[in-house]
Amino acid sequence: MDSSALAEFDHRLLEALQHDGRAPLSRLARRFDVSERTLARRYQRLRGLGLRIVGHPNPVRLGLVRWLLRLHCTPDAASTIAEALARRPDTSWVTLASGGTEITCAVNTRSADERNALLLQKLPRTPKVLSVSAHCMLRIFMGTTSTWHATRFRTPESAAVDSGTPDAPPLSLDATDRALFAELARDGRATLPDLGKATGRSPSSVQRHLERLRAEGALSFGVDFDPQLLGYHMTTQLWLKVSPAHLRTVGESLAAHPSTAFAAAVTGTSNLVASGVFRTPVELYDYIDRSIGPLPGIQSIETSPTLREVKRLAPALP
Repeated sequence: MDSSALAEFDHRLLEALQHDGRAPLSRLARRFDVSERTLARRYQRLRGLGLRIVGHPNPVRLGLVRWLLRLHCTPDAASTIAEALARRPDTSWVTLASGGTEITCAVNTRSADERNALLLQKLPRTPKVLSVSAHCMLRIFMGTTSTWHATRFRTPESAAVDSGTPDAPPLSLDATDRALFAELARDGRATLPDLGKATGRSPSSVQRHLERLRAEGALSFGVDFDPQLLGYHMTTQLWLKVSPAHLRTVGESLAAHPSTAFAAAVTGTSNLVASGVFRTPVELYDYIDRSIGPLPGIQSIETSPTLREVKRLAPALP
């Protein structure tokens, strides 16, 4: 098997894991018609290259409010401020963009007090922060982070659209559920016995909790793998101003595109934010020209290439 075949196999394996991050390797081996040993070897090689399977909560389903923060800082302070934000347990990703002076950060809040403590007290008092804009995520069309690296491997069938407005009330979590979220944030493929030890529950009890969380839409699994290893060297955020009548159409259209890692309707002047992963600037141009440009109702587009990911796919725990 030559290197190109290996690369294609890796793509297929990553795609399968994006569809079900906890799929047994034995099942995947049967699907790909290879031995379990061969597939395990490929999986371990990808892990050595940085592959992580991460369990993450659905903030909306758990009654949390998700915010997208956009900070402009002086060049000498942006990196330090970004790293401080990355250390917060309520942030799930933090990026540096715009020549190293712009920070974008996703944060979950449980209450107005938590929100105000960060937005009205902590950030405004931080030296060398020039401006802060906070955008409440109203509906997430695709992904849970702006650097959702599994996007390159998902199929159109697996590109689920999140309604953002669950019919049921927020799901209540017990101590076992919270312990499971913490363990799965570290390793989404942790075994039932290992999860049982961490939670003090039997494997069968852990399995029931996992099934409940997944069935209720509170828990899903994502693939984190550096897209540069597969030739994608440009991650870019796009801030779009869309007429209200076309907001849903544009959001769902972006969610269906294989280059889109994340798309959400948000509050603010730019009412739709998206993130895409591209090989080259030419590919980004084609995405804007051919995929976004023809969509109805788009009034303006601002692009902001990511320079550095300070924190990525680190779930803010409920």
